[in-house]
Amino acid sequence: MPAGVNPLVRRGSSAERPYDVMVSPENAGWHYSGLRVVALPVGGRVRFVTGNDEMLVLPLAGGCDVACDDERLTLTGRRSVFSRVTDFAYLPRDSAVTLRAPNGGRFALPAARAGRKLPFRYGPAEDVPVELRGAGQASRQVNNFCTPEAFETDRLIACEVLTPGGNWSSYPPHKHDEEGPGESCLEEIYYFEVTTSPGGGPGTGFQRVYGDGDRPIDVCAEVRTGDVVLVPYGWHGPSMAVPGYDLYYLNVMAGPGERRWEVRDDPAHGWVRGRWAGQEIDPRLPLTSVRERRRA
Repeated sequence: MPAGVNPLVRRGSSAERPYDVMVSPENAGWHYSGLRVVALPVGGRVRFVTGNDEMLVLPLAGGCDVACDDERLTLTGRRSVFSRVTDFAYLPRDSAVTLRAPNGGRFALPAARAGRKLPFRYGPAEDVPVELRGAGQASRQVNNFCTPEAFETDRLIACEVLTPGGNWSSYPPHKHDEEGPGESCLEEIYYFEVTTSPGGGPGTGFQRVYGDGDRPIDVCAEVRTGDVVLVPYGWHGPSMAVPGYDLYYLNVMAGPGERRWEVRDDPAHGWVRGRWAGQEIDPRLPLTSVRERRRA
């Protein structure tokens, strides 16, 4: 990441009409990963071309109709990221796309620079592997909707993580590259949403990203709904859900070479995994499933 590029992207600071979030390889200062988030009013639509990127349409709130060149499909979506595991769509590179939201909604468009043009496809919510990871206060839910084992893409990797209030996720701190120089490092984007207070006030969480030898990076920041953190290299974690507020983040990753999800713990903290043996998963998990859930 070039000097002057801030890893912490506050809500609205990357907005580029019509997108509330617009992260591209060019403005992130890297080569592969991108993310857009668009909010559409009732009956609203957005048109775009994918260009060199393969992309996903991931409903954050609401559903939509997706037209890709001469093909069409409908996404049921969900009321919010805290209510259901959603269906999604895959968009090939070099395609013309229109999203239309009859009832309005908010949609994430994870992206990665792609060499192959794969087919336009539907991803059913029922096929999304839901994993409960960690133990005790390190318990969290991972929706592996676009991981290498779950869904085929050229380079793009994406998943959702839901962390109950008071718990830590993305822990132990880790990085996504092979040991040694970071030629195979995955460029990672964290997009956050947080539940609100009973009175409707904004919830908060925290994200840590730190050090990588001669390429220092140091972030320990409060995050709220709509904030983004860029992870070009270095150790990242924990992601902290403060008591009383559940934390959601969308991970978007891509890099050079073979599409693999390498995970390497910070050796100073990897020992924590050994403490999980015999501990129970937080009984609040899973927070969501394929069935729409009403939350108090």
